[in-house]
Amino acid sequence: MRVDGEQDTAAAPAPASAPAPPGSGILGWFDALRGLLDRPLASYYLLLSSVGLLVFIGLVMVFSVTGVDNFANTGSPFGSVFKQTVFAVVGLIAFWVCQRLPVRTFRAVAAPLLIAAFVLMSFVDLMGWLASSRTPPGEKVVPIHLGPIWAEDLWLHLGGVQVQPAELAKVALVVWGADLLVRKGRTILSWRELFMPLLPVTVALLLLVGYNDLGSMICLVVLFTGLLWAAGARLPVFAWLGGLVLAGVLALILLPAEKDYRLARIKVFFDPSIDADATAGRYQYLRGLWAIGNGGWFGVGLGESQLKWGRLPNAHNDFIFAIVAEELGVVGCLVVLVLFGMLTYTGLRIARRVEDPFRRLAAAAITIWFVGQAIINIGGVVGLMPITGLPLPFISDGGSALVVALGAAGMLSSAARAEPDCARAMHARPPRKWVRLLWAPLPPLPRARSESDGDVPSTRATGRPLVPHGSSPGRTRGRSS
Repeated sequence: MRVDGEQDTAAAPAPASAPAPPGSGILGWFDALRGLLDRPLASYYLLLSSVGLLVFIGLVMVFSVTGVDNFANTGSPFGSVFKQTVFAVVGLIAFWVCQRLPVRTFRAVAAPLLIAAFVLMSFVDLMGWLASSRTPPGEKVVPIHLGPIWAEDLWLHLGGVQVQPAELAKVALVVWGADLLVRKGRTILSWRELFMPLLPVTVALLLLVGYNDLGSMICLVVLFTGLLWAAGARLPVFAWLGGLVLAGVLALILLPAEKDYRLARIKVFFDPSIDADATAGRYQYLRGLWAIGNGGWFGVGLGESQLKWGRLPNAHNDFIFAIVAEELGVVGCLVVLVLFGMLTYTGLRIARRVEDPFRRLAAAAITIWFVGQAIINIGGVVGLMPITGLPLPFISDGGSALVVALGAAGMLSSAARAEPDCARAMHARPPRKWVRLLWAPLPPLPRARSESDGDVPSTRATGRPLVPHGSSPGRTRGRSS
């Protein structure tokens, strides 16, 4: 019952709680992220942002690591970072050129690039072997000069310019291997067609690179494995490849007497009881762990590292991640790892979505090259792997590595623009002529898909046909623009 003027609230049902608006909470954040990733140019912008941030972090850390020594030696702290900035500009030019080039150009220069890599690596190894044979045991090796040209360890000096041929070998293997696999098409499922001439040429290149640079040889092995995986090679192929690589690595560690530091690094990794002195090869390893432990969660501050004052060998190059950990802490390391993770996701996403078989294989190989080299470098710094001397891509000090990596990223950028959705969106709303002239032309429109495309064996990485149905492997060369 109720009194006049009062409402019978007891009999009224309780109001139901209003449903949560769509897109709120954690699920809303995931929906928003999914919406951003579904945009046509998402791969392209993810690639530009991840590579750009890694290069920026690299320039900052190179200045932080080398500024003290440069000021002590020359009176200016900007010597090394200025040189690295120049190489970054050259690398951006390489990025711009590779982004603009059509597929037929990459396939046309594949064989010349491979020949150039063989010639340069053979010259560096030969000059190094001659210099070592002329030097008495226990003395420092004196390089042999042929006028303004001479070689020392991993470097080829051409007057005032020094280059690292092993970096050229990486991009040469990507382009030549992808071109060869696409031309062979479905015949790669047979052992004979897969190994001739792919395996002998690759093994010869690996041995030439590994004689002086075992770390780069391991990186080439990772790259080559990724290329075969993306092409859909059978599992027994990887077992045979693993056996050959293991035998080759053991031979390169044990045979050359002047390369005894390789065996010392292996002993240090497996035997923690070795004395921590410079001759035992453990000095760099312990100083790197000390730098990582000294950083804590948030680091000691940018530029405040103590180990970079001549106490950590190669702090500007293969051990720059230890300085990142000391100065920026766990947070800084996570930023670097997230950027490499984003680059990995983007590269494999591009390889999955792009239709051209050459772009697909090249994108997968370049991505696995970048992430494999980063894992090997960081694993050596934190003690999970033996030290190899590989630089950290886009971050470590080094001109040849930065220029080649940015050129390879330009190839990835070209593939990202060639994704079907991206190409259609850019043709629907093309940028202005001056943008296309100064940055990149419009990508080719995707070809019309036929129902018979599904009859062709697909690659393991993408699920798409390696060679278009109805086309012989020989006729696919130069089809894409």
